[in-house]
Amino acid sequence: MSISTGDSLHNVRENRRRAYQAVGVAETLIATLWQVHGAQVVVVNHTACDSDTQADALVTNNPAISLFLRFADCVPILFYDPVQHAIGIAHAGWRGTVNGVQCATVQAMQREYGSRPTDIIACIGPSIGPDIYAVGAEVEQAVLSAVGTTAGLVLDKGTKRHLDLWQTNARMLRQCGVEQIEIAELCTYTHSDLFFSHRAHGPTTGRFGALLKLAG
Repeated sequence: MSISTGDSLHNVRENRRRAYQAVGVAETLIATLWQVHGAQVVVVNHTACDSDTQADALVTNNPAISLFLRFADCVPILFYDPVQHAIGIAHAGWRGTVNGVQCATVQAMQREYGSRPTDIIACIGPSIGPDIYAVGAEVEQAVLSAVGTTAGLVLDKGTKRHLDLWQTNARMLRQCGVEQIEIAELCTYTHSDLFFSHRAHGPTTGRFGALLKLAG
């Protein structure tokens, strides 16, 4: 689903076309981004944005627009506010996670649509799991600075330290008021037969897509 990791533009366009067709969404109304491991959120209420726009999260309340991002170990976070009928999607690698992309998305939904964090349902999708994701001191320090603790988030695994991206994002979501959080607990490395994984397959692996759209 990505043109940035070695696949041909023709194949990627065809893969996306087939995916959009399978779920019945208009290709001309897809909002996507050039993902940069940051925390910027783009609001797409009236016109869709394309892959020239650099950011890592999208929000909308327009049922005509579909939100689409790509992943291979980073965390997909999907947001739905059933009260204000708004949605969001975020791409959270470790940098986006500690920079607060999940809370920036919640804040954008609050600002744009009047969403209350307690109404928002956040879903943490398939990504690299804590049994696999070994990290260095730089990442551990970044988690400490962002969350205020590493307890239950950075884990001892023999001679290595591992980061639980699922629980780190859940902890930060709770800190910004989100209470309804679902975690898929599917590791993309462990299940690399089902998902693309940067760590399992190397930097030229593909990307799987996550697409979110309001009904109506």
